[in-house]
Amino acid sequence: MTSQVSAPQDPTKAPGAPTIAVGSRSQFVNAARAPTGAIAGSSFTPLQDLTGTITPSDLHFEVNHGGVPAIDPARHSLLVHGLVQRPLLFTLADIKRFPRVVRVCAIECAGNGSLAWGGGTFGKPDPGLTPQQVAGMTANTEWTGVSLRVLLAEAGISSRAKWILAEGGDSCLFARSIPIEKVMDDALLAWAQNGEPLRPSQGFPMRLVLPGWEGSTNVKWLRRLELGTRPWMTRWETATYTDPLANGTARQFSFVMDAKSIITTPAYPETLTPGWRAISGLAWSGRGKIARVEVSSDGGLSWHDATLQEPVVSKAHARFTTMWRWDGSEAILLSRATDETGYVQPTRAELIRARGIGTLYHYNPIYGWRVMSNGRVFFRGDT
Repeated sequence: MTSQVSAPQDPTKAPGAPTIAVGSRSQFVNAARAPTGAIAGSSFTPLQDLTGTITPSDLHFEVNHGGVPAIDPARHSLLVHGLVQRPLLFTLADIKRFPRVVRVCAIECAGNGSLAWGGGTFGKPDPGLTPQQVAGMTANTEWTGVSLRVLLAEAGISSRAKWILAEGGDSCLFARSIPIEKVMDDALLAWAQNGEPLRPSQGFPMRLVLPGWEGSTNVKWLRRLELGTRPWMTRWETATYTDPLANGTARQFSFVMDAKSIITTPAYPETLTPGWRAISGLAWSGRGKIARVEVSSDGGLSWHDATLQEPVVSKAHARFTTMWRWDGSEAILLSRATDETGYVQPTRAELIRARGIGTLYHYNPIYGWRVMSNGRVFFRGDT
């Protein structure tokens, strides 16, 4: 934490601070995750306080089911067993000897957007939500690790293996079943984030990263991989992380996160003054690259393309920007993402028609911001 110092009236007339071991943010910058303090709970990324696409490691959202474990990397190991030719036990040092892979991708909790879905009167999301509260259970990171298929090749995968159980080393032994096809595609066993070892809340000393898939499958504090013929039906893929549908059934193993976007500025609780300003936000898709983001300032009556900041990376956050001249009259700002598969982000009404109001996960409706004539900005979720 930055110690509070009195800023001089003229900083050119006084010596500055000395060098320090670990840098920190300015005392005038207050970006922080929220809420905090829960052993089993979530803390959200402050999307409105960030620029670019990379999320600082200490602001990457958290979802924990048994708290953040304190793990000594010298005593931690990863067991690979089940339908393999050679069960193996890997230390962190062993894993670091494999060829390194570096890639940028986003992770999004399947429940991201729950506050904006039913956070106010039923069917009427609370207008006093910030971008952090609306969609802050997503973050975009540069990960370093080893391709999981390379690691598993050391153990020799049986042709009978169709699923893998990934188990974490937290107090609840959080575990998810993963199809072998994803493992052999782009799954990563990561041990570093944004150029440094993983933070404890992000899975230190090692975690699973499955680009484009719901956050719970990206198991943190990874301690065991068991190969088998069918999913394990753990409590986290039966009692939770299943999607109730409008017809009374539920969909299970809905791993891929659909295209989504949110304007991060202007947003609640900003107050605008008339004139030109930038509309900026983030878009992402678990199916690949974002191909297009459209912005509307009249509640969706008309749309125009925003500029996507390069490079646009597959299964990662893309930053979009467009200039807008506010004339002082009431306006409704919306953003709509399209990914490279042609999938278009739906409205809230379209999502309800497809899945019902009781859906619990994979919220990706178009989000809006209502600009009042006095310049105040409020969340508008009933698109």
